[in-house]
Amino acid sequence: MPHAQLTLISHPLCPFVQRAAIVLLEKHVPFERINIDLSAKPGWFLALSPSGKVPLLGVALADSTHATLFESTAICEYLNETQGGASLYSDDALSRAQQRAWAEFGVAALSDAWQFLNAKDLEMADSKKTAFRDKLHQLESKLDQGPYFSGSSFSMVDAVFAPIFRYFDVLSPVVSQPIFNDLPRVSAWRSSLADRPSVMSAVGEDYANRLQQHLVNQQALLSDSIRNDLLAGLSR
Repeated sequence: MPHAQLTLISHPLCPFVQRAAIVLLEKHVPFERINIDLSAKPGWFLALSPSGKVPLLGVALADSTHATLFESTAICEYLNETQGGASLYSDDALSRAQQRAWAEFGVAALSDAWQFLNAKDLEMADSKKTAFRDKLHQLESKLDQGPYFSGSSFSMVDAVFAPIFRYFDVLSPVVSQPIFNDLPRVSAWRSSLADRPSVMSAVGEDYANRLQQHLVNQQALLSDSIRNDLLAGLSR
């Protein structure tokens, strides 16, 4: 394909944006990132996004044509198919279909994790924590060799789950650790993803502060549970 200039329309906390950013970083593709305020969406953004959601990927081709992609799955598939570097899917058709299915499973896991984070009462928090842990148990039985979902190769499933696990990396261990108790394979996978350069670079240095402020604004039970050591480090 002609050389393309890529622009990722973003929000600093959005896990779906992080997924796209991780793929871009894994592919070593230069791109511009533009953050928008989702509480006051600019008109130009609404004109480009049919759903009014991030991410968007602006594609400017060498022949002066332009296109805008929406929905993170479509964006990630496009990047995987058009950019260099190793594919984030298996070459085997059956394994590739299984990876896509587990990536979709990640969307449901994200929903449970997000609702747990934003819960305003103990009943909702406990319900969503239980639902999330149930999904982690299903993953525990699937994981085998590591360090990543499909073994030694980083895949699209890893790009999907890394932003989910990041939530629990910035919460106080008193809150996060019980969720991962008795899940050694998931815990090892989570640690491997946290150390991956593309995962670390997919968010800004102010991520923990932004997440805490979001939880405060939502009056969430966990609004004071962001790790103090992270916040102290970011404030220096």
